[in-house]
Amino acid sequence: MAVKISVTILTKNSSLYINECLLALKLFDEIIILDNGSTDDTINIAKNHSNVKVYEHEFIGFGPLKNMALSHASNDWIFSVDSDEIISEELVHEIRNLVLDENCIYSISRDNYYNGKLIQACGWQNDYVHRLFNKTTTQFNDKLVHESLIKSSNVKMVKLQNKMKHYTFNSADELVDKMQKYSTLWANENKNIKKSSPSKAFFRAAFSFIKNYFFQKGFLYGYEGLVISISNANGVFYKYMKLYEVNKNDL
Repeated sequence: MAVKISVTILTKNSSLYINECLLALKLFDEIIILDNGSTDDTINIAKNHSNVKVYEHEFIGFGPLKNMALSHASNDWIFSVDSDEIISEELVHEIRNLVLDENCIYSISRDNYYNGKLIQACGWQNDYVHRLFNKTTTQFNDKLVHESLIKSSNVKMVKLQNKMKHYTFNSADELVDKMQKYSTLWANENKNIKKSSPSKAFFRAAFSFIKNYFFQKGFLYGYEGLVISISNANGVFYKYMKLYEVNKNDL
């Protein structure tokens, strides 16, 4: 690797996939794990990997936590990875042979899985995420949820050829749990900034289901497509209802 790259990962109770995730990243010199309250074996598993440095901090929002992870990295080039993502050997080889440009952000395509089944519908298809960048020119915004990289006008986006696997959810229970957490974070973040109403919540949720299940062909994926589409619609409904309630209670 011509340029050293630090991998950054946020974890919380990530023991199911973290070992496989870290094994796939074994050729990188440094992996920064920032854990926010794991009660399972995540930290112990991570410490068994010689290229891993583990830090801990309470949850302060995904954007702020990811920027904190950047601050612990000793290299300027950052590869941001989720704890349920598995990087292919081909992708590792491609990254290690890149001629990196600090004015570029590199995007990676993900194959998303539900309970081990590849889902190419419900908005999970054609999923590119911006993950490889230079922290001297690029950082994350401070959003509590659905954080993204702040891209300056002179930064170019470059798509890499190889993919990674994303083990998104294994059950309806995980879908519901994430929906609850993310909708609450979104509502609190947008309190007194965005407007909402019960009718807006209903119609946006209805459109979400129609888009995911019919337009984005969730119906082709059996019960998995149905549960993902309904969960996405529920997420939309409850984030707008929660926003409506927090705005109303603040009057």
